[in-house]
Amino acid sequence: MSLRFCSIASGSSGNCQYVETDKTKIIIDAGLSGKKIQNGLLSIGADPTKLNGILVTHEHKDHIKGVGILSRRFNIPIYANNNTWEAMKEYLGKLDEQNIRIIGSNNSFEIGDINIDSFSTSHDAADSLGYSLNHKNKKVSIVTDTGIITENIKSKIKDSNLLMLESNHDIQMLKIGSYPYYLKKRILSQDGHLSNEDAGNLISELFLDKFQRIFLGHLSRENNFPELAYQTVVNIMTEKGIKLNKDIQLQVADRHHPTELCIV
Repeated sequence: MSLRFCSIASGSSGNCQYVETDKTKIIIDAGLSGKKIQNGLLSIGADPTKLNGILVTHEHKDHIKGVGILSRRFNIPIYANNNTWEAMKEYLGKLDEQNIRIIGSNNSFEIGDINIDSFSTSHDAADSLGYSLNHKNKKVSIVTDTGIITENIKSKIKDSNLLMLESNHDIQMLKIGSYPYYLKKRILSQDGHLSNEDAGNLISELFLDKFQRIFLGHLSRENNFPELAYQTVVNIMTEKGIKLNKDIQLQVADRHHPTELCIV
């Protein structure tokens, strides 16, 4: 009766994460084509026809591209808060009314045998969310697309056995890169994205013996690269006395390909 996790894809070009128990199968976001998500699930032995729900963090295209397609194809309920529904409904196409599930922005609910806590993040979207998924004293938390980490977010993700955390950009790469000033300002704002340094500092601050695995996700294609994100976070953890592969397992989620299916 374990909890299992896989990142199907994570990055500015598309996001989809998968969490399952023996009885319940959930994806968080569907920002790829329906076909790519189906193939990603099949590659780890997960049956897309058995999905019990799609949790949506926010309405940006890299998080909802395949939501409507998958819901129609496999009759899957879609869970999002009211503001996100209003912002994304015109992009999803016609849906079965029974698959429109409105949740609170800081709420607890259940899908099958998984208890889910939603919590507000700080992003330039209608009402963006992160999620913690709990089963049998195991906990997976997903925090991407937020410019800051609030005390509420910290309280929701503490004691996670597995954390997927945004590590979007290297600050210096962003500052000297080709993005226009307004876009740099947006990314660096409290409604933007977490940097590699932000990720490393948060991991170090919240480190508890219960943390087992951390995935760095939602890396920018233009302002970051996996080796830099990984090493920046490792350096900060090392400075704080956290031992890689002893205290914490760390890896970067791939932009295009699924990770292994991890037992939490």
